[in-house]
Amino acid sequence: MQKFRSWFKLYFRETDKLLFFLCLCASAFGMLLVYSATKNGATKLIPAELRTMIIAVGVGLILCLLISFLDYEVIIRLWPLIAIFCILIMCSLFIWGVAPNARQDAKSWLDLKVFYFQPSELVKIGFIITFAVHLDAVKDHVSKFTTVLLLGIHALIPIGLVMATGDDGSALIFILMFLGMMFAAGVHWGYFAAGFAAVAVAFPAIWALGDKLILNQDQKNRILAILYPDLYAKSEAFQQNRGIGAIGSGQFFGQGLFNGNYTQSAAVPESENDFVFTVAAEELGFIGAIAVLVLLAAIILRIVVNGKRANDNASYLMCMGMASMLAAQMIINIGMCLRWLPVIGITLPFFSAGGSSNLCVYIGIGLMMSIYRFNQKTPAADFRLQRVVTRFTT
Repeated sequence: MQKFRSWFKLYFRETDKLLFFLCLCASAFGMLLVYSATKNGATKLIPAELRTMIIAVGVGLILCLLISFLDYEVIIRLWPLIAIFCILIMCSLFIWGVAPNARQDAKSWLDLKVFYFQPSELVKIGFIITFAVHLDAVKDHVSKFTTVLLLGIHALIPIGLVMATGDDGSALIFILMFLGMMFAAGVHWGYFAAGFAAVAVAFPAIWALGDKLILNQDQKNRILAILYPDLYAKSEAFQQNRGIGAIGSGQFFGQGLFNGNYTQSAAVPESENDFVFTVAAEELGFIGAIAVLVLLAAIILRIVVNGKRANDNASYLMCMGMASMLAAQMIINIGMCLRWLPVIGITLPFFSAGGSSNLCVYIGIGLMMSIYRFNQKTPAADFRLQRVVTRFTT
């Protein structure tokens, strides 16, 4: 028992208690918002969406703590197995993948009978690990053209597989993670400028060719709905217009928890999931919306700070990858709710009801806590004794 207490005290002292606490606060806040968004249509005391979220967060917390016990260097050495697993689980969607009723073209989920699982959420964590290893291996010549080309091919594998399953929203997150980690690795800015210029030049052709390339008509309509919300008020802009109405009605202090007119009447589709931010803004007002942003920003900042303090390049890059993933999802999700960006089905980390998202984000947090914990080890002191007189001194 004494040994266990000593071990627990050591673990408690070394673990990132602040990051863990911030994540717990964000998840608890998210559960409260999800409950408010779903309680009126529920047939049971605990709505199904909230129950799924509670289970996902609970299992995620267990996995988070287990991963934090494991030295991240062991995880890094397993990168070939992680890469193979990620490819296989994405390929499994071409055989067993299922699609939601609203989007039969997006076979992005696996029906595990007990629950539906979205593999791309787990592959995000796998990509963070494998891409960090790749970047670390080429850090001395990271800006060479051939190096950048191979890094691009590495990123295109998960991006292509995700797009092939119809999950363009997750593909965009992978692209932003790729850019964030490349920037953190010190790749020359010229490559970023050239990439953005190429996209700008190619976009008119992509738009004109439509279904023959990337953008289908539905995706183009979602972009046009941002510019012409009244024209698409009954179709692509409907959800965002309702979301804007909910956010605006909250004003500064909100209408009160469980009292939002839009939320309680289910006027905003997917308010427990992709549009959960509207629940915070309507029922808790500007104060609630800022609280969501502050919590997420604090989690991201903590991960970045831990990465900056890491003793090796690979762990630094993994932290930057995780921070890029969370920041990208936060910006895109809130941008959707504010009608600044098109609706592409991206969850708000820790807050949305998605089971796969909540489970896998805690797996990533476990990796971050492992990096923090095993970078707390104090290196052996290098000291020399001088002018020590012995009988062997000449």
